[in-house]
Amino acid sequence: MDKKLQHTDGNYLFNVDILINARTNPLALQYLLEMLNNSDKITDFNINSGLELGRTIDTLLRSAKLALKSDSFTPAPVSVKLPQKPADKPAEGPPVKNPPVVTPAETPADVFGKIRQYIQNNQLVRLRANRHGKQVSMPCRILNFDEDANSLSVYHVDEKQVYTFNLNEIDEFI
Repeated sequence: MDKKLQHTDGNYLFNVDILINARTNPLALQYLLEMLNNSDKITDFNINSGLELGRTIDTLLRSAKLALKSDSFTPAPVSVKLPQKPADKPAEGPPVKNPPVVTPAETPADVFGKIRQYIQNNQLVRLRANRHGKQVSMPCRILNFDEDANSLSVYHVDEKQVYTFNLNEIDEFI
């Protein structure tokens, strides 16, 4: 026999399946981790299967991708007016002043189009909202937009959680 394989310094490796009775998978995982961490005899462990965390996020991401494929949104063409080149001859008479250009406020259709574009491009945006009287600012990706319910589902990239906002709670996208 190989002497190197026999010498283990008193450490032994077991491959075990453990059944834990709990209401939910995260609670069962918590119980398992508590048992493993509270034992002074267990030096290290590796959980190979049984984790069901993140399934809600995966489901929302899949539904958002399906919604993007079924949504045939095409952005409207934008016309751009370029400034005219100055004439070679000096202008005769006093120069005419152009009135200041006033940009109208964005219509809901413009905002809805931007939201759809953020979803389609899977673009990272910073959402500023007023939720329950508190100002919230979060880096996120927009997962789903429901015009009928005026709601928006976003994935907070730092906290790795999904939040749903009413459109009236949202102040701006940056």
